[in-house]
Amino acid sequence: MAILGKIRQRSFILIVIIALALFSFVLADVIQSGGFSQSSNNVGTINGKDIPFEEFRMKVGNTEKSGQGMSNIQAVNQVWNQEINLALLSEELEKLGIRIGENHLIETLKADPNFGQNPSFQNELQQFDINKYREYIKSSSNQQEKDYFQNVEEGANINAKYQLYSTLVKSGFFTTQNDAKFKYNLENKKVTFDFVAVPYSSVKDSDVKVTDAEIMDYMKKNEKKYKADETREIEYVVIEDQPSDSDKNDIKNKLNSFLAPSVKYNKETDSNDTIPSFSTTTDAIKFVNENSQFPYDSTYIGKSDLPAEHAEAIFNLAEGQVYGPYQYGEYFALSRSMGRRAGAKARASHILISFTGSRAQPKEDRTKEEAKVKAEGILAEVQKNPDAFTMQAFTVSEDQGSAQKGGDLDFFGPGQMVPAFNDFVFNNPIGKVGLVETEFGYHIIKVTDKQDAIRLATIAQKIEASEKTSENAYTNAVKFELAANEKSFETAAKEAKLTVNPSVRVKALDEMLGQYGSQRQVIRWAFEKNTDVNDVKRFELPKVGHMIVKLKKVNEEGLLAIEDARIQVEPILKNKKKAEKIMAKMKATSLDAIAQANAVQVQTATDVTLENPSVASSGYEPKVVGLAFGTAVNKLSAPIEGNASVFVVKTTKVTEPLPAKDFTTQVNTLKSQNASAVGRVFGALKDKAKIKDNRLQFNY
Repeated sequence: MAILGKIRQRSFILIVIIALALFSFVLADVIQSGGFSQSSNNVGTINGKDIPFEEFRMKVGNTEKSGQGMSNIQAVNQVWNQEINLALLSEELEKLGIRIGENHLIETLKADPNFGQNPSFQNELQQFDINKYREYIKSSSNQQEKDYFQNVEEGANINAKYQLYSTLVKSGFFTTQNDAKFKYNLENKKVTFDFVAVPYSSVKDSDVKVTDAEIMDYMKKNEKKYKADETREIEYVVIEDQPSDSDKNDIKNKLNSFLAPSVKYNKETDSNDTIPSFSTTTDAIKFVNENSQFPYDSTYIGKSDLPAEHAEAIFNLAEGQVYGPYQYGEYFALSRSMGRRAGAKARASHILISFTGSRAQPKEDRTKEEAKVKAEGILAEVQKNPDAFTMQAFTVSEDQGSAQKGGDLDFFGPGQMVPAFNDFVFNNPIGKVGLVETEFGYHIIKVTDKQDAIRLATIAQKIEASEKTSENAYTNAVKFELAANEKSFETAAKEAKLTVNPSVRVKALDEMLGQYGSQRQVIRWAFEKNTDVNDVKRFELPKVGHMIVKLKKVNEEGLLAIEDARIQVEPILKNKKKAEKIMAKMKATSLDAIAQANAVQVQTATDVTLENPSVASSGYEPKVVGLAFGTAVNKLSAPIEGNASVFVVKTTKVTEPLPAKDFTTQVNTLKSQNASAVGRVFGALKDKAKIKDNRLQFNY
């Protein structure tokens, strides 16, 4: 019984141990997966204002749909910046107590063509009617449409407030007569001085040393200038999944097989059928549709539309004759001539004179009758003097695209132009000039050329990697990934005879990766919490192959890394140390003596202004010019560090500006500079704002 009791006790202890082990395993998994983490439901916070993820996601989706060719991450970044600006602006508007009335909202909606010019919202005078706008929304049974209009009004409300806000900001910048007078003096007060300039390059770089500590100290003193975002450095190799020479030969051989008759077993008749060759088949269209990756196209094409290196041979094929196989871009092709048509392509030039209400915008308001009179006048002139056509097209044609080319429209086929234009060109000989009316206005047309065209039956097969080639690429990529995880990335690459691409530095929400363009999946992996330095991972690149990536370095947010800052900071610090050495040799009491001691010449700068502080042979040197103005005439200045040299100056003359009463030019210049002040508002607000960005948390 005692033994049984001990067994029971130990069993209980064992169960507790197992339970604790299981619990710790589950707990670790929960913590790793974020089960107990305080993950936010907000994509970010701006000055305490949360941006809910769901709302953000919908805006990103809408932006992607509206932006042609916009990637997901581009839409994410665009919406994020919009959210920041909107939050900061809304906060400012609230602080300032800016409100708008109904009239402001109406004017904002009216200014938007989608609403102001929408017939559904206009009265009988074709003016925007807010009541019709409200009735339309009220009568709508589509909740999605109602939500859309609500968002429109919210945007219009903000926009109207912003207009008031920008007016207030602009009003805060004004130009006084004293401001203008000060600028006038900067422009017209002149100084002439002699100087000695000893360039920094006179001291060898090897004579001055800059330590890492000095670079770091300098960055700390200029923290804002050398602030850096969190980045990752990655290096990679690419194993391409591209067609081999063998793959290309297989495709060529397949096309070559169409040049001779073939035998194919027919299940229905239990016999072999003889398939005619491409050149002898009586149904070339069916032959193409059964064997090509593109269906038969009956369009007539000109010689200029054919692949340049094969154009001559293909264009001159006799009907029924076959050319190929030949390569055209990513395809191998066989082409059979289906006949030729004379004058199937035409080239023309035109001069367009449009009128108010036509589909083309006239340069000036004119009626249809006035446009016709003007067009007839131009027609008479070019018929009288054919050489004037090009110049008339340049100067008066209202088709801006062709006007820049003297009216030339290049070659086009039947049906590509509006009917009246098309009929004139294809029904008249080369050189014919005439007048045609279309919905765009009146065209003075000149038929400049015509081309024969051919119709082709083309079998095209894409040049693609075979299954075997793709398998080999995959196998090699997996092998390299394993090897790079076992030994150094560089060693594995060397053994596999692969090139390691130079490391690329990326930010958390970048998407472009060198020559391989958008590779968001790679950058996202580099920033994942469980990705450590020296980790290696393989990624598949569509249409390319495999990219095997190594996380080389993590650069935390803060100051630039020493090695990155060195290229910017080291020259500055070296010049400061060089300046000390140069100044030690500038102790003489005359410019001539200083020049002689430093093996340079005394130079003269004449009538230099503070508005344009450029010194002869030395370039932009505002500190030097300022010193010259501040030094008494015929007195020697102390040495001063310039942009490229150390200077000592001796002012010889200061010319005061002529008295003036009218400073209109200066006032206008200052006003135009102040007009851009509103554009700097968001940058200033953003610098002061507390912004938390959680976008990475949502796997963007």
